[in-house]
Amino acid sequence: MKLHEYQSKDLLSRFGVAVPRGEVATNREEATKIAEELGGNVVVKAQVLMGGRGKAGGVKLFTNAAEAGEFAGNLIGKKLVSIQNPAGMIVEKVLVGETVDIAEEYYLSVLLDRAAQKLLVMLSKEGGMEIEQVAEERPEAIVRLNVDPAWGLCDFEVRDAVLAAGLPKAAQSQMAKMIKQLVKATIETDAEMIEINPVALTPDGKLIAADAKVSIDENALFRYPDFQSTQSDSAEDPIEAEAARRGIAYVRLGGEVGIMGNGAGLVMCSLDEVNAAGGKPANFLDVGGGAKAERVKSCLELILMDDNVKGLLINIFGGITRGEEVAKGILEGFSSLNIDLPVVARIEGTGAAEGLALLEGTKIVPAATMQEAAQKIVALTR
Repeated sequence: MKLHEYQSKDLLSRFGVAVPRGEVATNREEATKIAEELGGNVVVKAQVLMGGRGKAGGVKLFTNAAEAGEFAGNLIGKKLVSIQNPAGMIVEKVLVGETVDIAEEYYLSVLLDRAAQKLLVMLSKEGGMEIEQVAEERPEAIVRLNVDPAWGLCDFEVRDAVLAAGLPKAAQSQMAKMIKQLVKATIETDAEMIEINPVALTPDGKLIAADAKVSIDENALFRYPDFQSTQSDSAEDPIEAEAARRGIAYVRLGGEVGIMGNGAGLVMCSLDEVNAAGGKPANFLDVGGGAKAERVKSCLELILMDDNVKGLLINIFGGITRGEEVAKGILEGFSSLNIDLPVVARIEGTGAAEGLALLEGTKIVPAATMQEAAQKIVALTR
């Protein structure tokens, strides 16, 4: 689960990281008031989880509180579109924060190194730009330091990393402290990644997290009710956000064949079979165990929100989820959603015969196997 910038900065401040003052606003009046309290010299940032929000017009500096409020009022409710997110996202909140005078910019992150099975600290003197670009063009500019899960970080390791990065003396001890703070925050919040880009060195020699990104392991959200309450806002894709609100496991993949199954393994196999048949999956959607007709209908609604979907594959193995309940949900979806796309259904296991009987005489094409279902839906979408 990705956190918004304001949430990320709140989390970092709890672990002692210096962040600019600022508050979230949902309308013009709130934004103006916050800007006035900060003295008028503020930056207004759209709180959307998409890359390129600055180039999309979602970030702007101001020296006047009224102008900042007017900009925020016009920005809230607007859809921002960027190269990274051509579908766009609606701005519901803005962060109004104090501006930071920056003498130098650095990069710092802590993330999971799955190959090493350890946390990895990444530090670079070249902040303020895409770390992927730095890694490709100047890999030597990035210092990497793994964290031993048993012993943690030793002071000498941190000092060596800071020196290797080539940071000026004024920033060295502060950066060493910030690295330890980020590692502690990563471990204690079950974060998969914490990134500060840039870490700003001010003219008076202070290090501040000018921007921040945090991603929390969704399996650990039960420990963090504050984050769990905003889980639906954390999706970069509007359909994924709606799926989170409905409690449905959905990931948008960009293809043309919508896929619904029960159980992550079965859905993954369905994706593979569609690929093998020459098609491109539009999504991953796990309807879940014991799904009733209403939930199946809700899953169909989600899939059809994607305009790229040209056909639908339903792959159900009845166990806790009964085949006839799935069939009822499909029929309810057809009657209320005006589905005018080819649909192929493969239903096996508990209630399969009853489910297939309910679908007889409809436009839904039956399939005996998963492979046959994939081949049929790919052919029909073409």
